Amino acid sequence: MRICGLGWRADAALRERAGDARVVAALSTSVYVDVGDELLWIGAPDAAAHARAIHVADVSAVAAHASAGDRLRVPSACGLAPWRAAAMPATDTSAAALRVSAARLGALTTGLGQPRGFGAWLFGIPLTFPLETTQARADELAAACAADDAARAAASATTLIGLGPGLTPAGDDFVGGVFFARALLSGLGAIDSDRWRAAAAAIQTAARRLTHRISATLLGDLLVGEGWAPLHDLAAALANADDARALGAARQLVSLGHSSGWDLLAGFVVGARS
Repeated sequence: MRICGLGWRADAALRERAGDARVVAALSTSVYVDVGDELLWIGAPDAAAHARAIHVADVSAVAAHASAGDRLRVPSACGLAPWRAAAMPATDTSAAALRVSAARLGALTTGLGQPRGFGAWLFGIPLTFPLETTQARADELAAACAADDAARAAASATTLIGLGPGLTPAGDDFVGGVFFARALLSGLGAIDSDRWRAAAAAIQTAARRLTHRISATLLGDLLVGEGWAPLHDLAAALANADDARALGAARQLVSLGHSSGWDLLAGFVVGARS
């Protein structure tokens, strides 16, 4: 196992535990492991950067020989600088640009192919199985964000947790995208950080019983404004009103998973726009 890159959470956990890991789940292109108290994932060199990611040269070989409960020794990542998303400058201009640009992001992303999951909802396309009953819930969450009602948003978001197929259910990713944007706006001083932090905490508590551990952990990161590199790149581009860069980041984002990227994009738009 040769490490090609890793995120800051992964780096800290591996250093603390000297690379000792226990397999939680082994998929075809990724392996989820516990390293101490941290859940991390091992993926391909070209996988999107994430604080919990460990990128290795041949992930398929690792996955082929790993089973839940196995112990792994992850080698040292000496000389590699861990990835960490750059902080956004806290200025009124950044917050305003982020919200205005997010409101027209749909128009920018019409050329990214057929939207999946909640990406369809973003473009006014009726949701299909197994999300066909979630239209009103997504509408309610969007309305709560538009009204800047954190408690109402938390209540609406909770009804979406755990809904949909996949390792990270579509409802989890959609809610994560919403609250990722709200966390960024809180950091920029554009909304009441205390109220939205309390809403995020309520969702995290609910997620522990409504979805599985891997998704709850990744959702927890999004709730505090930490996610995949393309999501951070998208936010930074919008805050700088850089449409070309935003489109490139959105293209990378929607390539995540079967519908995860589209779900995150749709949620981000809901959470960020005015």
